[in-house]
Amino acid sequence: MITQHTFSFLKELSENNNRDWFEVNKPVFEKQQAATKAFFNEVGEALSKLDSIEKTKIFRIYKDVRFSKDKTPYKTNFGVSYSRTKPMLRGGYYLHIENNNSFIGGGFWDPNKEDLERIRKEIELDASELREIINSTEFKKYFGELVGDEVKTAPKGFDKNHPDIDLIRKKQFLVMRKFTNKDVLSPNFKDEVVATFQAMRPYFDYMSSVLTTNLNGESLY
Repeated sequence: MITQHTFSFLKELSENNNRDWFEVNKPVFEKQQAATKAFFNEVGEALSKLDSIEKTKIFRIYKDVRFSKDKTPYKTNFGVSYSRTKPMLRGGYYLHIENNNSFIGGGFWDPNKEDLERIRKEIELDASELREIINSTEFKKYFGELVGDEVKTAPKGFDKNHPDIDLIRKKQFLVMRKFTNKDVLSPNFKDEVVATFQAMRPYFDYMSSVLTTNLNGESLY
C-alpha cells in the first residue's frame, strides 16, 4: 500500500526542492521509494495476469533540467509505466503518485507520424466502433472522455466539416482518471488501479486492430 508517509515526503520535497535538503532526507526518500516500487511491482504482477506486458518502467525522481525553464532538480511524484507487447498490442498504462495530484493515464501520448495518420484515416472512414467504445457506460464511468492535445481546425488533408472532426483533430488519444489522497490510501487502491487499467482494454484493443492493419483491414504483420 501507499501510505501517508509517502505523501508527506513528496509534499516536503515540493516545498524544499533543492539538493541540500534532499541529501539530508535521502534515507527517507529511499524508504518511500522502496515502498512505492514494491507497490508498483504488485500492480504490474496483477496487470500481467490480464494483459501481455512487455516492459515495466519505474521513473527516477531526478529530473533532466538541461532544456527546462524549471531548474528544480527533483520530480515531486513517483511514477511507473507498463508497456504492452508490441507490435500486435498497442497502448500503454501509467500510474502517477503525487500529493493531491495522483492519477492513472493511458493511451497514445506521442504517436509517430505514420500511426497518427493511420488512426485519423480510420476515423475518417468509420468512427462508429470507436464512438461505441468511448460512449460506453464503463468508459464514461472510469474516464469520462478522451483527452489530449489537438489541432485547432483540421489536419492537412482532412475536411474540417467531417462529422467526426472532433476525433480527427486529436494529436494525442489519452484517457485519465484522477484520485484523491484518500482514494490512494484506501486498502483497495491496488484493485481499483488494476480495474481501471482493465477498463482501458476495449479502447486499446480497438487501437491495436487499427495500427496493425491497413485501411482494407489486412494485417501488416
